[in-house]
Amino acid sequence: MGVPRPFPGSPGEPDAPVPGQEEVDRALARLGAEYEAIETSLLALQDHAGRRLLEGAGLAGTTKERWAAAERSITVLWTLFDAYTAALEQARELRARRRRPSPEDLAELTGLLFGDGVTVPAAAASGGGGPDGPALTGERFGLEELVERVNGLYAQSLDVIVAADAVWSALPARIDLLSAELQRTRSLAHSVGVRPGEHPAGDDLERITDELLRLRERVIADPLAFWVSSSTGSSAPGGGRPDTTRYDRAARALEDIRREVAAVLDVRQDAERRLMQLRDVLSRADRTLTEARQARGEVLAKIAASEVPAVSGPSTALHEQLAAAADYRRRSQWHRLSPLLDSLEERAEDELLRARESLTAVTAPLAVRAELRGRLDAYKAKLARHGLAQDPLLTERYDLARRMLWSGPCDLRAAEQAVWRYQQAAAEALAVQQREGRGDS
Repeated sequence: MGVPRPFPGSPGEPDAPVPGQEEVDRALARLGAEYEAIETSLLALQDHAGRRLLEGAGLAGTTKERWAAAERSITVLWTLFDAYTAALEQARELRARRRRPSPEDLAELTGLLFGDGVTVPAAAASGGGGPDGPALTGERFGLEELVERVNGLYAQSLDVIVAADAVWSALPARIDLLSAELQRTRSLAHSVGVRPGEHPAGDDLERITDELLRLRERVIADPLAFWVSSSTGSSAPGGGRPDTTRYDRAARALEDIRREVAAVLDVRQDAERRLMQLRDVLSRADRTLTEARQARGEVLAKIAASEVPAVSGPSTALHEQLAAAADYRRRSQWHRLSPLLDSLEERAEDELLRARESLTAVTAPLAVRAELRGRLDAYKAKLARHGLAQDPLLTERYDLARRMLWSGPCDLRAAEQAVWRYQQAAAEALAVQQREGRGDS
């Protein structure tokens, strides 16, 4: 809705010239255009969807207060427009009397068009009315000031309507969509055991449900409580945006729960495979420990003067927790099964590693004996290739080392010394043979 341009000199000013016919006709044309613009804007305001919603809503808080003021302003707007219309019609009728207006006509037209010849009720002049309606006394305005007052009241009223309509257009539909998604998540969560009182995410779902219900009720009753005015200082009606802070917080919380429920659902779909793998790992750990205990008995029987570490039994706690995990699966308590499986998988691998390390530690003396046996036979084969297998000293030392390594219990320290002495004798014999070979040549 535009504000009319200033008109030339008002007769209220000292020595102000009376406008001529052309100026009066131009002023009438501008006022006619203003009339059309004002009427179009007021009719659009009257028919605005947001206005109809506000009229039918059970409002509260800020919106109730501002809409009550806006309704009074809209009533005043029509009062001011009626006064404007009457003044314009009077000026048009006066101008239509003669093709060329007389000086008296021009003076009267000047008073109507450029003076303060429009009378409005006092309540309308002040921009609102009391509970008993407008006052009976009135004030006089010029048309330009009247249009400015209309523009200001129109902008204030439209700002309330546009802001409320924007919030109602944006938030309730989004809240409804989020509520529908919440119900789907809630149903899925219940199917995997994520329920209020049993899982924190179940409690969170209840809190989000309550929050969305309260949020929707508040948005419907007081949309302007969720309106953030433009920070640029724009005076245009509806300058701002809906405040979605509470909605966004609820949406983020629901997304976190969806991810958690999806993780639990993955556990349900993969639980049997993971349980079978856990059973296999623990079974391998138990077999390895059994093998280690058997090996320890063999080492104690076959190796003398050697410290053999003790071998512990299977982890009772792990087997109990594995049984608990299987029970959770049977009862569909996926939310409890998920963290237990994660913990068990890590601890089961540690148990298998511990069993393997125990077997390695227990069988170390046997490995040492096997290495000594291999070394002894390797030197014997080497001496045979050089024709020294029948050397009496070497034969004596070989037989001594072999009796120590192949009889039990084996004294590893003494056997290692015997093998070392056989290696020394073999090395000396090979060196003598090599020197004699060079001498013959």
